[in-house]
Order: sequence, then C-alpha cells, then structure tokens
Amino acid sequence: MITLSKEIQKAIKDAQEDPVRLVDPETNAEYVVLPVETFELMRKGRYYDDGPITEEEQTALLVEMGLSIGWDDPEMDVYNDMVPGRRDES
Repeated sequence: MITLSKEIQKAIKDAQEDPVRLVDPETNAEYVVLPVETFELMRKGRYYDDGPITEEEQTALLVEMGLSIGWDDPEMDVYNDMVPGRRDES
C-alpha cells in the first residue's frame, strides 16, 4: 500500500467530502482519490451495476430515446396504425 504524501493529505482534508483529483504529470492521466467505503459501495453495485440490462431498463431506454427524437409528436400518431410488413396500395 502507498502512503499519502503531505500534499495529498492536505488536499483530502481541504476537499472535505468531495473526491480529490490527481494528475500523472508524465501521462496526464487523471485519477480520483475517494474513501474506501465509497469505493466498496460502488464496487458492490450500489452506484454501478455492470450486470446484463434488464427488460425494464431496456424499455426505459427505448422510451427515452424515442421521446428525444420526437416520437411523442402528434404528427407521428399515423405510425401507430401501421401494420409491420404491409404496404398500402393507395
């Protein structure tokens, strides 16, 4: 385990509850220092779930996407009456 430098300790103290961002000067990669309790909650899925998407989540995403591209516009209601695969001969 790596011990925190005085500079990082002060940054954590000054940040209070906020995460502390660190930058690797050689690569410019950014890192975040956060309490182990917060990390464990995230890892256990309280804040993040990397499991397969559920049917409810998929439906919610499809609805959100549809609304974002205008499918709630009344002019689109004509598509509600269409039967897939059938073409009108008019």
